[in-house]
Amino acid sequence: MGQIKVENCGDIEGLKIITPTVHGDNRGYFMETYNKREFFEAGIDVEFVQDNQSASKKGVLRGLHFQKNFPQDKLVRVIKGEVFDVAVDLREGSKTFGKWFGVVLSEENKKQFFIPKNFAHGFLVLSDYAEFCYKCSDFWHPNDEGGLLWNDPEIGIEWPLWEGAELIFSEKDPKWGGIAEYKKERNL
Repeated sequence: MGQIKVENCGDIEGLKIITPTVHGDNRGYFMETYNKREFFEAGIDVEFVQDNQSASKKGVLRGLHFQKNFPQDKLVRVIKGEVFDVAVDLREGSKTFGKWFGVVLSEENKKQFFIPKNFAHGFLVLSDYAEFCYKCSDFWHPNDEGGLLWNDPEIGIEWPLWEGAELIFSEKDPKWGGIAEYKKERNL
C-alpha cells in the first residue's frame, strides 16, 4: 500500500477502516481520500456513482438505513466534527448476520469506513456540529428505503451516549422495526 492504510474490522468480513497518509506542512495538509488501485489491492473493487454530504448538530442520530433491492456499498468520512459510525451485517447466510461494528470518524483522525452492500448504516453526531460525506455504489431509490431501529436490544449497539443526551431523529427513524421484524419480512 502506498498512501492509504486499510484494516479489517474485527470478525465482520468486508467492513474496512481506511486511514490516509496525511502530508502536512506550514501551509496545511494534503491526503488522498480515494485511490482506485490501492482500494482494489485491499479488496475493495467498487465503482462509486454518487457522492452525498450531510450536516448535523450534536445529538443527531441518522439511521440505521439500507436499500432493500438496490443495496449500496458506501465509503464514509467526516470532514468537520466527530461521529460514531455504525454498520450492521444484514447479509443473508453471513456468520456475522445481525452483528454490528462501530468506529469514531472525525476531522482529526481522517479515517474512512467502507461498508459493503447489505449492511444497515447509521451514525450519531458527537461534536457540536459535523459534516459527513459518503460515496455510494448505486443511486438512491426513494421507494426502496429500509431501516432498523437504532436501539434494537437484539442488535445491542453500544452508542456512546453522554449524560443528559437528547437525541434528534428524522420522523421515520424511530419507527423502524428491529432485526426480528427484518428477518420475518425477509423470511430468514
